[in-house]
Amino acid sequence: MQRIASYFAEALANRILKSWPGLYRALHSTKISTGNDDILYRKSFFDCFPFLKIAFVIANQTIIEAMEGEKMVHVVDLNAVEPTQWRALLHEFAGRPGGPPHLRITGIHHQKKVLDHMASTLTEEAEKLDIPFQFNPIVTKLDDLDIDKLKIKTGEALAISSILQFHLMLTKIDKTARKSPPISKTEDSFTSCTVSSTKLDRFLNRLWGLSPKIMVVAEQESDHNQSDLMERLSESLYFYAALFDCSESTLPRTSPERLKIEKMLGEEIKNIIACDGEERIERHEKLDKWIQRLSLMGFGPVTLSYYGLILAQRLIHGSSCNGCRIKEKIGCVVICWQDRPIFSVSAWNSRR
Repeated sequence: MQRIASYFAEALANRILKSWPGLYRALHSTKISTGNDDILYRKSFFDCFPFLKIAFVIANQTIIEAMEGEKMVHVVDLNAVEPTQWRALLHEFAGRPGGPPHLRITGIHHQKKVLDHMASTLTEEAEKLDIPFQFNPIVTKLDDLDIDKLKIKTGEALAISSILQFHLMLTKIDKTARKSPPISKTEDSFTSCTVSSTKLDRFLNRLWGLSPKIMVVAEQESDHNQSDLMERLSESLYFYAALFDCSESTLPRTSPERLKIEKMLGEEIKNIIACDGEERIERHEKLDKWIQRLSLMGFGPVTLSYYGLILAQRLIHGSSCNGCRIKEKIGCVVICWQDRPIFSVSAWNSRR
């Protein structure tokens, strides 16, 4: 509790200091975060906790079942930083009755060296398994992605994987779209714009146009996209307290990995509490809102794989994170720490 309290105290202090921009910049001039640090911190989170591993297992099995009988499969990873998921998918396809499909994976990331590592790891694994495979790297930020560069081919069955990515685009305004008048003069008045006014909704519309056979979405299961500060503070306190409790229960207090993970979580807390407008990118929303948003954009829900849930339960039982739970919710899955929802996983196709 002392650790999480210190991060919330720092976040509130930063919010106050932003009233004096010159002082704020002076105090934070030496605090430079690199993309490499962020990758290392998120790698530690993946390795130490089962939450994202569970999401990967469920996503893979859902993709496998959706691609049954397909000869050419194209998987688009909107954040290609962790090859573990796709190595497992290669093994699943290798054991498929009738033989594996021709598999093409398109990885999107803003660092070339991350994609180079992904390419070499997966290509080597595919050669061992004798699977026809191609890796297509696209070096760009997701915000700047040119959909045409995905090069979807005729006859390919398309799968899209978005793991903790869509919420990062909720803050972006598509200034070329028409907007409805704001309901109130809050710093987040742009959240009341029409569906086509955010960059995420325009991006989703382009993805829908690709006619994916399956799209798997994982997001944080909490509502941090409120304009009211007290609502954000209350929601984030409960959400991050659960993650810090998981850290306390799983890792020693002096663990370097724990410090990395809590620093990463602390940066998210500061962004949610101290930042407003387009500066605030951690705009997590709950599953109900994602269902509404994706349905409005033309996507139809797909029930997640039952066998995938069984595999996820086995993974939980084999991990040291005893407080992890999964719950089914209207064909989707909510991953919990104790009884507190932490992440949601859902699947979709391009309903036409």
